[in-house]
Amino acid sequence: MNFNEEQTNRIEYIEAVIKKYLPKEEGFQKTLFEAMNYSILGGGKRIRPMLMLETYRLFGGNNQSYIEPFMAAIEMIHSYSLVHDDLPAMDNDEYRRGRKTTHIVYGEAMGILAGDGLLNYAFETACKAFAINTEGKDSAVLYDRIKKAARAMEVLGKKAGIYGMIGGQVIDMEGIKPQDSPVEKLNYMYKLKTSGLIEASMMIGAILAGANESEINIVEEMASNIGLAFQIQDDILDVTSTAEILGKPVHSDERNEKITYVTLLGIEEAKRQVEELTGKGLSGFDTLKRENEYLEELIKRLINRRK
Repeated sequence: MNFNEEQTNRIEYIEAVIKKYLPKEEGFQKTLFEAMNYSILGGGKRIRPMLMLETYRLFGGNNQSYIEPFMAAIEMIHSYSLVHDDLPAMDNDEYRRGRKTTHIVYGEAMGILAGDGLLNYAFETACKAFAINTEGKDSAVLYDRIKKAARAMEVLGKKAGIYGMIGGQVIDMEGIKPQDSPVEKLNYMYKLKTSGLIEASMMIGAILAGANESEINIVEEMASNIGLAFQIQDDILDVTSTAEILGKPVHSDERNEKITYVTLLGIEEAKRQVEELTGKGLSGFDTLKRENEYLEELIKRLINRRK
């Protein structure tokens, strides 16, 4: 397998899927649509829809049109979270992926609305999966498909909401104090804020492909460890990388006086934690007794990335 070639093909496919579901830049609310599209089409590795697609394939899913609305939806939710993260009331960042953030280009108010628009439009888009390829299907097949899509919607809502990403963001904004059992609280925050959407991505892929509840639980645990390792690596890169490589400001955690794995445990221990969590995440493939060479390599590269 030529990983780089395979990744390029997948990113091109995912980009096409995302563009297919974006709003047309027309009408009285044209500026909002422009801001939404600017936010989501600003590059990125498309990690979450790719993890969703490859987990779908891991469990034998082969109807890509069925999963496409959810792939677009998860990236919309991820993009909205970045738009809001960058706002002056949050992290107050001017650059994201090497270019001006949405609120810098369109103004703070439109930045808020663009994030709101992407979040709501994500669920509108995901709902389109209920109507994919329904003609000529018997009632049992239709019921099964609707049941799986409904379960996927439940996961999407929870992992993106107050018991997931938004809940983690609340903890982040309120801050972690030395008296708070910092490592425990930091783990909890990262599980919600970062692992939440990664868990949603992989769980939805498994659900739509027909995985059973036991398998879905294993996937959730895999994704939780992968997400935590991914975020700790982000902490490390914030200290060791450069703005040119990352495409966003470095030392932002220090500037915002945030407690991270690096500030708590040091770089070497943080790296050890990344390695340990990676091993736990990848062990899920053995437990499931399923193979997807590309997915396994993707996870390794994401966690050990340099940008």
